[in-house]
Amino acid sequence: MATPLNPAELKQSAINIKTRFVAISWRDLAISFGPIALLAIIAVWLAIWFIHPAPPKTITIATGPEHSNFWNTADKYRKIMARNGIKLKIVTSEGSLDNLRKLNDPNSGVDVGFVQGGVAGDMPIDQLVSLGSVAYVPVSVFYRGHKVLDRLSELGGKRVAIGLQGSGSRVLALTLLKANGIEPGGKTELLDMGGDEAAQALTDGKIDAAFLMGDSASPPTMGKLLRTPGVRLLDFAQASAYARRFSYLNELQIPKGMFDFGKNIPNRDMRLIAPTAELVAREDLHPALSDLLIDAAKEVNGGANVLQRAGEFPAPLAHEFRISDDATRYYKSGKGFFYRTLPFWLASLVDRTLVVVLPIILLLIPGFKLVPLLYGWRIKSRIYRWYGTLIALERAAVTHTPEEQAHLLKRLDHIEEAVNRMKMPLAFADQFYVLREHIGFVRSRLVNRS
Repeated sequence: MATPLNPAELKQSAINIKTRFVAISWRDLAISFGPIALLAIIAVWLAIWFIHPAPPKTITIATGPEHSNFWNTADKYRKIMARNGIKLKIVTSEGSLDNLRKLNDPNSGVDVGFVQGGVAGDMPIDQLVSLGSVAYVPVSVFYRGHKVLDRLSELGGKRVAIGLQGSGSRVLALTLLKANGIEPGGKTELLDMGGDEAAQALTDGKIDAAFLMGDSASPPTMGKLLRTPGVRLLDFAQASAYARRFSYLNELQIPKGMFDFGKNIPNRDMRLIAPTAELVAREDLHPALSDLLIDAAKEVNGGANVLQRAGEFPAPLAHEFRISDDATRYYKSGKGFFYRTLPFWLASLVDRTLVVVLPIILLLIPGFKLVPLLYGWRIKSRIYRWYGTLIALERAAVTHTPEEQAHLLKRLDHIEEAVNRMKMPLAFADQFYVLREHIGFVRSRLVNRS
């Protein structure tokens, strides 16, 4: 039998054991919380990686010649953007085609621009997105003669002004004429002439027809030409077919008498085809600026005029350019809550802060529930690992010599000494004393087998 301890030894043993108890093991708690902290750090890193930085204070838009329709529209956008502390820098250009080149040039500094549908051709547009269409750009074909024409193929063999070199109007005119079998170098004389020059040449009888689009086809100009004796507007009898053949074209109806009720100009309903002018941006445009630009477009381009109904523009009409994800979200649900209720700079700050904070909160809430379980598992595993050693030692005691018994008792003493040195939270004291009881049980079996 084991030699009983005297009172002094019992007191010292109790002191030794008591000094090993703590209210809480901070080391174990820190290790238990470690995986949760690591996941939170990873979540923050990912949030910072994917989050958009603060929107720039200045962006650049490519328009057209100074005081053109595109330029005037951008100037109105500029005043609206300034309300939110964003400076919109206007860069003049030769028109849609030039704007598209600037957007494709990473060194141009242009972030967004107006682009007329149908001018992209073979130019790369993978890195560009549309924020939506903002207006119709009707294709107006005026011609001289008493015979009424309603097909572009009827212009064959005539002198036709198709727009200036490098203009989007010229690119679209050539595309439409080619679809009707009319190409440069043929019997039809295609002249690089546009705008007021083409309108005047048609009035003077120097040319037979002219393609007028954009600024050169404004309602006042169209009304003036329709009042000119001998000048007619081509009624596109195949307008529906054009709209189906070319995805960027739309069919427009010009009601009888729209330009002059008294003189009934035009004297019948007319059909036109029209691409839309799109607000095209680089795909890395900040989402907050995308929202502001569409906001400005709603204010400037959302009204009614002779070519559109109120609220028809801006619109997410997918033609040559894909509608950006940010624009799609805006058209479906509008601006975010913070941008609707807070100043722009503050909304941007709150929005970016939440992107970082929310992942941390979402991880920490379940994490705090897991920490006690991990903590308890660590403490219990420290106790349970000794049971495997005790079981092995007890099995070895089935048959043994006195030398082996002494060796086993010595091993048991080492186990008990190691257990007594363990730092144990008071909440697990009951399991600690149960382990000590089992150590005493194994000791008694070893001694009783002698």
